[in-house]
Amino acid sequence: MTHRHVVVVGAGPAGLAAAEAALSAGARVTLIDASDRPGGQYHRMLPEAYDAARPQVLHHGWRAFDRRRRRVLTHPRCAWWSDTSVWALERPDPERPGPPRVHVLRGPVDGGGRRRLTLDPDALVLAVGAHDRVLPFPGWELPGVFTAGAAQALAKGERVVVGDRVVVAGTGPFLLPVAASLLEAGSRVLEVLEANTRGTVARGWSRRPWQLAAQAGKSGELAEYAALLIRHRVPYRTGRTVIEARGDGRVEEVVTARLRADWSVVPGSERTVAVDAACVTHGFSPQLELPVAAGCALRTAPGGEFVAVDADQATSVPGVYAAGEITGIAGAPAARAEGALAGWLAAGGDPQASALRPLRRGRDQGRAFAARLARAHPIGAAWSGWLRPETVICRCEEADYASLCRAATRPESASARVAKLETRAGLGPCQARICGPTVAELNARLSGAPVERPAEGLPAPVPHRRPIAQPIRLGELAAPSEPAAPSEPAADGSAPRHL
Repeated sequence: MTHRHVVVVGAGPAGLAAAEAALSAGARVTLIDASDRPGGQYHRMLPEAYDAARPQVLHHGWRAFDRRRRRVLTHPRCAWWSDTSVWALERPDPERPGPPRVHVLRGPVDGGGRRRLTLDPDALVLAVGAHDRVLPFPGWELPGVFTAGAAQALAKGERVVVGDRVVVAGTGPFLLPVAASLLEAGSRVLEVLEANTRGTVARGWSRRPWQLAAQAGKSGELAEYAALLIRHRVPYRTGRTVIEARGDGRVEEVVTARLRADWSVVPGSERTVAVDAACVTHGFSPQLELPVAAGCALRTAPGGEFVAVDADQATSVPGVYAAGEITGIAGAPAARAEGALAGWLAAGGDPQASALRPLRRGRDQGRAFAARLARAHPIGAAWSGWLRPETVICRCEEADYASLCRAATRPESASARVAKLETRAGLGPCQARICGPTVAELNARLSGAPVERPAEGLPAPVPHRRPIAQPIRLGELAAPSEPAAPSEPAADGSAPRHL
């Protein structure tokens, strides 16, 4: 027994695997998630009120997940904290390095009386996942234009269809499970549009094809999704995407166009399609607020910035580990391998244990897959050619492309901080979670300046730096926090729920 207390933030594939491995190593575990049930987006579960079978096309690996979920949530050394948000991480005294203090709010986000608690773990595993990145285009702010992840969450978690006539567009393999979820929920998917050309996709996936042998499970999933689309007569087109949404009060039609390899529009290829919903995704943005708040170093890789980890999934901060999509977008199997490694080692398990060898191998194969995915489905440099002066870039503050152009081309307002204050892009309720990477990219491109170095005495102007990582009411912020025992029961005093 290690008798260490490990806090795991996130109960998706990576977090659940981390909790299971930490328990196996003898640690006490507090598993935290903002949802009321574990599984994350990949294993999103129907509410208990829905007494319905779960179609296997929506829940690959369901049985293995269900066994792991039951083992973790019923374990006597595991405290399952659902409906719990980590709103801040407080770094320790520099002279006493270690994991940060974890500040949480327990209770439903839309409810009153949430408790403000703190945890002081011996080790912290961050497995908070990622969210859709959507590039702006004219009309993307219209009701009826959804991120693909939101549409899938409604279909998988609530059996709610976002529309009867839907176009799914963007880039990446995620388009396929989204279309499958919508079809299973009852939507009519008119077409699935992959923005990258067939040549770009083929070159990315065909390079070193022998490495794909380690991803046989993903090939099976791909075949299943392809068969479903064929059965429903849904065309899958490459080199085409949605470049505009139109409608009076909500989306009524989208304009699609053929794209070159750099995502510039082929003149004359525009086509109008009548829809009542459009689902769009251009990859994923890792949720880096908590890693940045903890002081973890980041690395730049194809596809964006991610948390830098070593061979043991340890970050640059002592006692803090990271797993899953915040270290690279590689899919659920790789996330589970990273989570199991992180949980075992965070709990003080033997780093030479024989069971870690297949985990490290799976993790390394996942990293190779992530690099291949980024090469096959990149974001083309010419996407900004879709924009017009009036195109909204920041939906919260309704900052448009023209205002960004004006700020970026004036020397006195070209810096990221000044441009943000002048245009208000990124100052709204989402705090730049959606528009932040896009605004930073456009500002650098328009001003012709490289990414800024931090000013003396100030942190770098990155969109992930948020001292308050989740919304908190002023009354909750003013209330005194309570230190929480790691074995504290569920919010209603009952045993772990949702089994």
